Amino acid sequence: MKKTINVLIACYNEEENVVPLTEALTKIFNEQLSAYDYHITFIDNCSEDNTRPLLRELCEKDKHVRAIFNVRNFGHIRSPFHGMQQSLDGDCTILMCADFQDPPELLPRLVELWEEGYLVVYGKKTRSKESKLMYALRSMYYKEMKKASDVEQISQFTGFGLYDKSFVELLAKIDDPYPYMRGLVAEFAGKKIALEYTQPKRRAGKTKNNMKTLYDMGMLGVTSYTKKYLRLATILGVVFAGLSCLGLLTTLILNLCTNLPISYMTYLVEGLFLFNSIILFFIGLSGEYIMFINQRSMRRPLVSEELRLNFDTEEQK
Repeated sequence: MKKTINVLIACYNEEENVVPLTEALTKIFNEQLSAYDYHITFIDNCSEDNTRPLLRELCEKDKHVRAIFNVRNFGHIRSPFHGMQQSLDGDCTILMCADFQDPPELLPRLVELWEEGYLVVYGKKTRSKESKLMYALRSMYYKEMKKASDVEQISQFTGFGLYDKSFVELLAKIDDPYPYMRGLVAEFAGKKIALEYTQPKRRAGKTKNNMKTLYDMGMLGVTSYTKKYLRLATILGVVFAGLSCLGLLTTLILNLCTNLPISYMTYLVEGLFLFNSIILFFIGLSGEYIMFINQRSMRRPLVSEELRLNFDTEEQK
């Protein structure tokens, strides 16, 4: 009996890419991975362009192509994670984006490493044709996360890779409405290996990643896997409290022991600005932690589906 490979593709407003990507993947399976059965599953985050009509056409033409339509845009974190949990009818799941920045031609190598016994084969960017500034900022973030986290984090990993069914089943058991996929792979994946590649430019269309989405992902990693910054706030609070006491004691001694007129108003104002800035920063950081705790405590579902196409039971949700 053939093994089944599920390719999961999260998309939003990708009308220029879904058809070429499906054609590229179908060709790879027919020519290089013909020993396997396969499904190409798109999970669409309520696209506002022609993506959904194109996905309907693809599903009508080819039963290997499946689609899940969400009732609204649930974001780039929750939607792919939900899609992975719907891919348990295969022996492994390959997670990739619709913009060709996760190269389809790497699929045979992913499968080859999986057949060698690796449960997770994750894509690791060694170079990128995206903005050099953005790549540098990502590198700085990953380095800081490695230092701050108790779990060894994977650098330059965006989620692209192959996941064995046993690992996908483990993810399905994790009751987290706002999961940090990169951290989960680093923490829970068993035998894993990196597949290094150069990330190409987006094939067509506009990137959906902006400062807001990147900030969301970055803060999700910080709040999920680090304690360092909250502890730093406590340490700085103790240090500055000690310095303040020392300053008051020094002022008192000088006033008692000398007749010099001492004005500390300038230093006092500057010190207040400094201390208040630090306090505001850590209040904001604490707020981020509280926000993610609140999101997790509400136990909301990852997404709400509107429709499924070409699944075993094709029905309106």
